[in-house]
Amino acid sequence: MSAMTEDRPTLDISHTLRVPMTRLVRVELRKMADTRAGRWLLIAIAAITAAIIVIFFFAAPDSEQTIFNFVGITATPQAFLLPVMGILLITSEWSQRTAMVTFTLSPVRGRVLVAKVVAALLLGFAAVAIALGVAALATVAGGASDPWQGFGWDAIGKFALLQTIGVLQGLAFGLLVMSSAAAIVLYFVLPNAFTILAELWSKLADIRPWVDLGFSSTPLFTPGDVTGEQWLNLASGAAIWVLLPCVLGTLRVLRSEVK
Repeated sequence: MSAMTEDRPTLDISHTLRVPMTRLVRVELRKMADTRAGRWLLIAIAAITAAIIVIFFFAAPDSEQTIFNFVGITATPQAFLLPVMGILLITSEWSQRTAMVTFTLSPVRGRVLVAKVVAALLLGFAAVAIALGVAALATVAGGASDPWQGFGWDAIGKFALLQTIGVLQGLAFGLLVMSSAAAIVLYFVLPNAFTILAELWSKLADIRPWVDLGFSSTPLFTPGDVTGEQWLNLASGAAIWVLLPCVLGTLRVLRSEVK
């Protein structure tokens, strides 16, 4: 019996190279467009961003057609759609039941999660680039006297940071809940519920800038410099609503049994 066991052919995978990170990122980008929901969401992000700028171009007076206003009006629809994209990028593994295949082909789950984060950020930066590009074209065609005043790399950086926070928050809620519908509902309900509570309960006024991420993100919407205290408020809010659920969600994904 032992002789038969020794003669049985075996497969040696000890020297097999692991999947490169670039390939994992490409796979995650392709996954986002493979499902009907993901594909239409990407189309909606690009289409709505362009459409709202066109509507503003024809509806606003010439004096309001500045680069700040064109870029600013894209922040709201992208703030709703980009986090949903991040959520779907995570939860699709469980809703489409592909997690077992994914983690079998790439057993180190942490590398898969890193690839998802990179893919989500690349898509987010693409959305920012579309917004800036269409806004720049509308500004050139607009009639404002000095439409580019005060707009520089700092304004572009603040806009990109604002959308990046939204994408990462969506990823964090997706990791924490691992269900598309539940994660989307919690993402929109929990922060907004605290915002409403802070507006109604005056005792929360002092801690609101440190806890309410929507409130502390406001300086990123507006022209001008962000003060040191405002940066600390933003960091505190991001730690509560992005970092904490991301850490808890990552631990859950790394330790949970894939069925």
